[in-house]
Amino acid sequence: MTRLYITRHGQTQWNLEGRLQGRKDSPLTKLGEDQAKWLGEKLKEFEIDIIISSPSGRALKTAEILRGDRDIEIIQNSNLMEMDFGDWEGQLHSEIEKQSPVEKENYSKFPHLYAYISGETFYQVLDRVGNEIEKIISKHEGKSILVVTHAVVLKAIFTYLENKEVKDLWSGAFMHPTCLNIIDIKNGSREIVLQGDISHYQE
Repeated sequence: MTRLYITRHGQTQWNLEGRLQGRKDSPLTKLGEDQAKWLGEKLKEFEIDIIISSPSGRALKTAEILRGDRDIEIIQNSNLMEMDFGDWEGQLHSEIEKQSPVEKENYSKFPHLYAYISGETFYQVLDRVGNEIEKIISKHEGKSILVVTHAVVLKAIFTYLENKEVKDLWSGAFMHPTCLNIIDIKNGSREIVLQGDISHYQE
């Protein structure tokens, strides 16, 4: 059996400020580091063979905290980077809503209609992420793999695995910082064991 543990990075400074990050980056807050430590404690219950992380600083820092003192290789994978939001990145959500109200609403409520002039569409993210998850499953068959990534990528992973349409991408569990998701792959079937779990939070 192959098992995927998939999580989002911890809270960042831009999360606190309400800024869209995408391919840009901001550091983990103290709470973000604590969130990673809490999940790291929970993950000590499980054997992990390899960690695959988005190369964004916030994801890599989370991956390092999750690894702790265990001798586990961290592999950077650019196909696990967050959705590219083009010139929206670094802006406050409130600023984006004023500048591009229709596209911001499409982003939040109607992902199948979102087609901003710069960056990726949700269809492109779904294609990128779906292909990468298949490669990871194939390359690391029989292993336990920890994947550290981002909110939209997580939603795309579940959209792909559950064979949902892009319009339903935001359905299902909310992906809080360092939420735990577990997927088991055996004999070609994929079972979602856990989705969006934050029971490890301590405050």
